[in-house]
Amino acid sequence: MSEAVMTKQAIEVKNLNLYYGEKQALKEISMDVDENTVTALIGPSGCGKSTFLRTLNRMNDLIPGVRIEGEIQLHGENIYSKNIDVEVLRKRVGMVFQAPNPFPKSIYDNVAYGPRIHGIKSKKVLDEIVEKSLRGAALWDEVKDRLKDRATGLSGGQQQRLCIARALAVEPEIVLMDEPTSALDPISTSKIEELVQELKKKYTIVIVTHNMQQAARISDKTAFFLNGELIEYDDTKTLFSNPKNQKTEDYITGRFG
Repeated sequence: MSEAVMTKQAIEVKNLNLYYGEKQALKEISMDVDENTVTALIGPSGCGKSTFLRTLNRMNDLIPGVRIEGEIQLHGENIYSKNIDVEVLRKRVGMVFQAPNPFPKSIYDNVAYGPRIHGIKSKKVLDEIVEKSLRGAALWDEVKDRLKDRATGLSGGQQQRLCIARALAVEPEIVLMDEPTSALDPISTSKIEELVQELKKKYTIVIVTHNMQQAARISDKTAFFLNGELIEYDDTKTLFSNPKNQKTEDYITGRFG
């Protein structure tokens, strides 16, 4: 059986339009995201890539005046249908933000927070989830002896991996990352990039990055956004070595943006 037949879509976006009041921020976006891949969203500031990322777990619902047309299917289910429980959706589609944002609690309580909200009370089960999630985020060996310490005492890179562990603790299907390394030093950035490669074995990752070298290093597919439009979407190697659209070529060669 060929690989093309084997590939499964985790997310299917069809004719997506998004408006902030009168201003249209996303225009007729259609793209599929394959399971167990890393998909990078690139483009200049204000081009719609973070807005698009936030449509995938309905974070834009929290912004007044946002209107959305079109369809986003998560494993075949339209996430904008009236029957969708948004809390459950955000459990299935986790989010890691640009700046590390640990809660002002212990390392343990940060990771246990989501499972507790979803009704897990057993200390034994929580202990297992915390260890598994911290291992999943390549942080366990660094913090296992100080789980009761405040998370805000960790370095920036460790805090960001803790936020990834927190996202993993509720067993999502998709992990969204909005420029997760932009506030980090090169060594921490490298650790997060290695981690992303490891995570795609279990999860589908969609990452916004301003760093085109990063997109080239870690993603399987890349989508180039400009002025709210999806200009080009292809295998990362193809998009960077042989872009089909002149605008993509101009952006990746530094002629604008």
